[in-house]
Amino acid sequence: MIRKAVLPVAGFGTRMLPITKVVPKELLPILNRPVIEYVVNEVIESGFDSLIFVISYGKEAILDYFDVDLGLKQFLAERKKEKLLQLIEEIEEKIKYLSSIRQKVPQGLGHAVLMAERLVGDEPFAVVLGDDLVDADPPCLKQMIEVHLKLETKSPPPSVIALEKVAPEDVSKYGIVEGELVDEGIFRIRRVVEKPSPEEAPSNLAIIGRYIFQPVIFDYLKRIPKTFGEYQLTDAIQLMIDAGYPIYGYCFQGKRLDTGNPKGFFEAVLHYAMKDPQLREVLRELCRTL
Repeated sequence: MIRKAVLPVAGFGTRMLPITKVVPKELLPILNRPVIEYVVNEVIESGFDSLIFVISYGKEAILDYFDVDLGLKQFLAERKKEKLLQLIEEIEEKIKYLSSIRQKVPQGLGHAVLMAERLVGDEPFAVVLGDDLVDADPPCLKQMIEVHLKLETKSPPPSVIALEKVAPEDVSKYGIVEGELVDEGIFRIRRVVEKPSPEEAPSNLAIIGRYIFQPVIFDYLKRIPKTFGEYQLTDAIQLMIDAGYPIYGYCFQGKRLDTGNPKGFFEAVLHYAMKDPQLREVLRELCRTL
């Protein structure tokens, strides 16, 4: 059973400046809940009970959001605000085991994942990016676990990466994979190219922010050189492939929303507003008046 999920949330969020100068991008609100709560909900609903946050200076507020606030609870209880108190307690009780480690200097996603090695230990684990939301039923991570269980009889045991088909003109924004189809929606990955030009891209299958890794990934994260000042997770993945470790890509079922840029964030707000019956009518009326 895969129990631990690593959430790298140490980045500056430069695509969302200037607001991210003072507010972590993971705490920007999608309606009345922060982005990170949607991500955590997916992790919890997929069966994980231990979350490891990789944070940096100024990101402690993410941990505070899920921690117990005795002062606020007492304030709400004294004023008989039972519904609000219940709402706060639901948030505080979401995560059974919460831990964190600080990435002092941003050095890329590969370095952030490596920071979690001692907390992960010698067991398979998930990596979930804090600005990629996936609205799916069942949750994206749960779909990936089912794929992992389907493939785990292979030796050595596999890792699984979430994939999404993107427009050819967008391949330069992602890590792009080349592989062979082995089952419905499942590819055996042979090559990973980080942010290729449309002319150099081996496909339009893009890696998105969901991974299930075997702990051997840490050995390869220690071997990769810096690329443009950062340690790229995709470089370690390619080293694993070259060494014979099976890496599979899975085209998940669901809608991905990239909240790390203004356009994607706005789309996410509208998407979840349309799922709420009351807000949907407000939005429709607003569109009519505009």
